[in-house]
Amino acid sequence: MTDYGYRMDTISEKPGYGRKMTAKEINDHPLKRYKGSIQVIKTKKELLSAYNELACEKILGFDTETRPAFKKGISYPPALIQLASSKKVYIFQLIYLKFSGKIREILSNSNIVKAGVAVDFDINQLQEMERFQPEGFVDLSDFAKQSGIKNFGLRGLAAVALGFRISKHARTTNWAAKDLTRPQIQYAATDAWVGREIYLTLKNN
Repeated sequence: MTDYGYRMDTISEKPGYGRKMTAKEINDHPLKRYKGSIQVIKTKKELLSAYNELACEKILGFDTETRPAFKKGISYPPALIQLASSKKVYIFQLIYLKFSGKIREILSNSNIVKAGVAVDFDINQLQEMERFQPEGFVDLSDFAKQSGIKNFGLRGLAAVALGFRISKHARTTNWAAKDLTRPQIQYAATDAWVGREIYLTLKNN
């Protein structure tokens, strides 16, 4: 895990702890994205390989992406599930895989931590696709509150806990597209990776 040099005797003085970090303060942080290995999963063979690797992990960053709806009364199911391991980020395209049993097994494994922001909302959306028993989920917003952090969104948590900001430019793109763009893939991978990094940093402070 990256050592960001935080000390417990100075942590209460940092913006985001004594008070909520402002949008300007967040934007003053350097922009960072995930630069490791990313695998977009579309086939059953790729899914099985990913499952075998993920089943050996203890801590995963978790996120989903859903096609945005710009009209009232219209909504869409999750299009992607992202899981960040210690080695790479896996992006599962549900347009090809549906909400596969192998994915549900990982999300139901109590021995694997799945860390993300607003995980209850994501879980509820996934439950509408296929029922499963969620286990091992950690909502980073709740985790942050226990650490005295005043920012609860992923972008704010990244700035407070990790010292950098992440881009949200691709958030309203079409996540249900059959072929994801490189910026979409990078964005989706970064969100899951950051969730894992925040969890590890807060856990060890």
